[in-house]
Formats: sequence, structure tokens, C-alpha cells
Amino acid sequence: VQLQASGGGLVQAGGSLRLSCTASGLDFEYYAIGWFRQAPGKEREGISWISSTYDITYYAESVKDRFTISSDNGKNTVYLQMNSLKPEDTAVYYCATTFYRYGDSLGEAIVDHWGQGTQVTVSS
Repeated sequence: VQLQASGGGLVQAGGSLRLSCTASGLDFEYYAIGWFRQAPGKEREGISWISSTYDITYYAESVKDRFTISSDNGKNTVYLQMNSLKPEDTAVYYCATTFYRYGDSLGEAIVDHWGQGTQVTVSS
């Protein structure tokens, strides 16, 4: 399994970015794809997941109503649209996979595979 994350960059507060995570060697039918982030000196935080099979999404409180996760199974790609960005959103963002069965709690998902990170910097 390989996960390729892209789309990070520098943006002013209030701006938007869209991250992409393209997966290979993975059957979206059995896995959920998610995003984590890690700011300097802080623990890695799971912020969003999507199971396209069951049309289920999860958002951490810190990003709810500002970030939107979506998937394009034809392209094996998951997107994270980030709006109303704040300086505290500055972090390295990672995509990840978890084997998902209906009813599992995505907020407590155990990661099977990690992608490389992409830096997001929000200036004030």
C-alpha cells in the first residue's frame, strides 16, 4: 500500500487549501481513509476519516464545519477541503488507512498504513 499526500502550502488566515491523498495497492471497499496532523511539539491528531463504502465521515471537533472530506474512488483519491484556516491549523498533515467494518468508531480507528506528510502553514 502506498499513500501519496499533496496540496499543502502557505496560506493566510481565513484562506483555503485542498489536500489530496492518492492510494495504490488498496481496495477502498474495505478501508477508510483519513487525515491526521501534527504540529511542532504536539501529538499527532486524527482530524477526519471517510468510508466511501458506507458513506460515513468523521470529523474532530477542532475542524468540524470548516473541513470537508470526500473521495473519488475512480481516482483512488481522498480530498480534504480546508476552509476558514487558522494559524493553529499549521501542522504537517498525513493521510492514513484503517480497515473498516460498518459500526466501527472512526474516531478510535487504528491506522494500518501512513502516507508521507505535507506541510500546511497558516499565517496570521
